[in-house]
Order: sequence, then structure tokens, then C-alpha cells
Amino acid sequence: MAEVLHITERVLWDEACTRGTYEMSTRGRTLSEVGFIHLSLRHQLPAVAAALYGDQVAPDRLVVLVVDTERLSSPVRYEPAAPGGEEFPHLYGPLPVSAVVATEPWTGGA
Repeated sequence: MAEVLHITERVLWDEACTRGTYEMSTRGRTLSEVGFIHLSLRHQLPAVAAALYGDQVAPDRLVVLVVDTERLSSPVRYEPAAPGGEEFPHLYGPLPVSAVVATEPWTGGA
């Protein structure tokens, strides 16, 4: 299994479970606004969480989605956040709930 991660607010994940797909790109922005869903590798997650949520959202309100890329029908592309920078995975389509093989509580570490 090729694993990528996405950190989100638990309430948004709960809503996605009801719909069958998750369509938030990043905090406060949807897939339709951005064009892809931001994903991370495990070692990237602490910096991503700090940048997006910092002290603004209690850790117990966040959840980490563990995504099996082999279960995705839309492409995942690795692209730099800034020219010449570290590459991050981006999902170019909705995230099916069935591709999320686990959820993990966010505890502030990887």
C-alpha cells in the first residue's frame, strides 16, 4: 500500500463519511476552488499541521486520514509547494471514503 495523509477537522470528515467523498482541499478551501486536495507524507505532516492549524484548533478536533493511493481513481501528482521546494502529493479529484484505510487522532506529532 502506498500511503499518503491528509489532516482535517473531524466534523468535515464525519460529513464526508455521510456523502461518500471528501472534497476539501485544505483548511477553508474546497477541491472545486483549488483544483486538487492537498496531501502529505508522514514526515511532512507536523509542519503542515502547524502551518494550517497552529494553536487555532484544538488537536482533539483534528483527524489524520490515512489514504491508500491504490484505491484512488483520480491521479496523485507530487508537486513542489514553491519552485524548487519539497514536493507534496496532490490528489486531482475527490477522495472516496473507501480509499481512507484508517483515521488517526492528531496528537501534535507524526
